[in-house]
Amino acid sequence: MQELKDKFGRKITYLRLAITDRCNFRCQYCMPAQGINIVDRKELLSYKEMYRITRVLSELGVNKVRLTGGEPFVRKDFMNFLESLSFNEKLEEINITTNGALISSHIEKLETLNINAINLSIDSLQKEKFDKITRRTVFKDVYNSFEKLEKSKLKLKLNVVVQSGFNTDEIIDFVELSKDKNIAVRFIEEMPFNGKGQRDMNEVWNFNKINAHIKNHYPHIETVLSKKSSTSLNYRIPNYKGTFGIIPAFTRTICNDCNRIRITATGLFKNCLFDGGVFNVRDFLRNGASDDELKELFIDTVHHKPENGFIAEALRGVDVSESMSTIGG
Repeated sequence: MQELKDKFGRKITYLRLAITDRCNFRCQYCMPAQGINIVDRKELLSYKEMYRITRVLSELGVNKVRLTGGEPFVRKDFMNFLESLSFNEKLEEINITTNGALISSHIEKLETLNINAINLSIDSLQKEKFDKITRRTVFKDVYNSFEKLEKSKLKLKLNVVVQSGFNTDEIIDFVELSKDKNIAVRFIEEMPFNGKGQRDMNEVWNFNKINAHIKNHYPHIETVLSKKSSTSLNYRIPNYKGTFGIIPAFTRTICNDCNRIRITATGLFKNCLFDGGVFNVRDFLRNGASDDELKELFIDTVHHKPENGFIAEALRGVDVSESMSTIGG
């Protein structure tokens, strides 16, 4: 079987696929209050196109797909797409990242599909603070989804963007959630380019600062062995049911083992979060490209994947300024 390998010997097995650029939240670190300029719907990949891209990539060794947005559940017929995707036997994992506001009524159905895990984005456990971050009054709905997901058969991870001067006082509260719940809490370094210019960062809460803060609170912390390509460094408090981890998204100390590619909602193929996009697979599909031509394109593109995010950003030549809702969260 042909495989996706870059010139550094890294095998690509993980696709992050954005379902839409739309989102029902307006998180202060991601976009301005009025939102972003969303594209015309005809510019978005259709579900048929997304299915074909995923199938072709799975024939090249991609066995894990994460569906992101924007917010994937705002797009009509998303559940039908999930059902069709779950029939791809080459996919070992199908995961979803969601803000949790719309998932609650779908949890039972998700349990019957080939869905491995849900990443729930929740940046505060305090209603007023949560509403201020999201610029929406939906904390009750999101927390209800959290409780339902925690009781479901689905693996649950909580994504917490650590925001300087805003929610750093809740880091220990989130770690404590792992005491009695079999969940994985993931603290994510804030990306300064998200919604650039919308928020002042008084101090940088990077991996080292988050890690030191937690270690100052707990006398004993165990390291959890993770897969080589894991995006987070993971830990456990002794006798706690769950785990917590830190994702060095901006300091980029995890690039050496990267096994990921991204495709945005409009079909832009990205070898790295920090690159400007290599080509638009949507245009190739709509111009009649065959599966074999797509495979050759994917293989050649991945071969030129940059060694790390710093090089990808440098090659881009301009500052990264788009919202994560556009990139694919």
